[in-house]
Amino acid sequence: MPTSHPLTPRRELWLLLTLAGVQFTHILDFMIMMPLGPQLTRIFAISDAQFGLLVSAYTLSAGASGLLASTYIDRFGRKRLLLALYALFGLATLACGLAPTYATLMVARVLAGMFGGVLSALCQTVVADVVPFERRGRAMGIVMTSFSVSTVAGVPLGLVLAEHGGWHMPFFAIAAMCALLLVFAARTLPTLDAHLAAGQQRTALGGIAEVLRDANHRWAFVFSGLLMSTGFTVIPYITIYMQANAGVRTDQVPLIYLCGGVVTLFTARLFGRLTDARGKVRTFRWLALAVGPCLLGITTVHGVPLWAVLTVSTLMFAFMSGRMIPGMAIITSAANPQLRGTFMTLNASVQSAAMGVASLVGGVLISRDAQGLVQGYWMAAVVGIVASVLSIVVVGRLVLHGAAPGRAA
Repeated sequence: MPTSHPLTPRRELWLLLTLAGVQFTHILDFMIMMPLGPQLTRIFAISDAQFGLLVSAYTLSAGASGLLASTYIDRFGRKRLLLALYALFGLATLACGLAPTYATLMVARVLAGMFGGVLSALCQTVVADVVPFERRGRAMGIVMTSFSVSTVAGVPLGLVLAEHGGWHMPFFAIAAMCALLLVFAARTLPTLDAHLAAGQQRTALGGIAEVLRDANHRWAFVFSGLLMSTGFTVIPYITIYMQANAGVRTDQVPLIYLCGGVVTLFTARLFGRLTDARGKVRTFRWLALAVGPCLLGITTVHGVPLWAVLTVSTLMFAFMSGRMIPGMAIITSAANPQLRGTFMTLNASVQSAAMGVASLVGGVLISRDAQGLVQGYWMAAVVGIVASVLSIVVVGRLVLHGAAPGRAA
């Protein structure tokens, strides 16, 4: 779908960098909870399963809000809606930092997820609206470097702030970044309202029904759920396992995210180019296969030097984030362009629900023995590997809009 104002290459790059900034704060707000696990379980005297519920509350709330957003997202200009949701997200993140108890933190996380989940879908929708199919892998690579930057700089810095100023400080810092980026986004984002004419011609529920009637969309949702389930039985509990079983000290935990982030900062661009050059489906399948051994490795590593732990965790981060680049390019391309906004918000609901359920499954599978060691973590990896294998099968059923005839999708 064309934008209302064609963008020059320079303006397109600024747009992608702005969206990357928005995604950075959204991803960091979600990711910072995971390494704070040991601190939060101790301060609030909660179990690992209760901490898993705290992580899941964000994603499940994002899923519910995505369902609601699918009824209105194509009825507003992309810029106006993104700015409003981002302002509310910043306020919700500030509330997380101000929360005095487990219950109030839970409420604040629900609110943050409510706005953050829709933001993610909206950013991906804008990329698909603006960037042609043949360059979409590269564009997704730029936007998704936000994951790498959040792990390179955001998570380690957040942990340093938490160590010296308490667990509240990372949320205050993210809220401040949101305020700055909101001003920047207001000045750089184009209007992006070319979709409004089509959106006004259908009812809210009619748009959802139209999306769900398309078999290609339904398979895309299945693929999307499997894509997210692959990692989230394992990822929320990495820090807990590393400190309890792998012998990683609290002050060494930031190194796990720093090393993983530095590598993915480079591999994200590489995988983005491979996605366009070799084909989105082929690149995804290779990366989805590669992530399996990494999941098993990070859930069983113990009794080895720190450099070996960092090698395993870095490979896991590189391939886990790498497969998301062709994966999200596939999902956005599977959508009917006239229904892309509604499709992407419904997709955000599917992804958030899958992340939430996977986090809960991981929390149920793991336990602690009398010495405080984590047991059963490898089973969480097996569940993720099964999801990854199924995603390799399902992706073959998808039809990608915009792919040139005879050219590998």
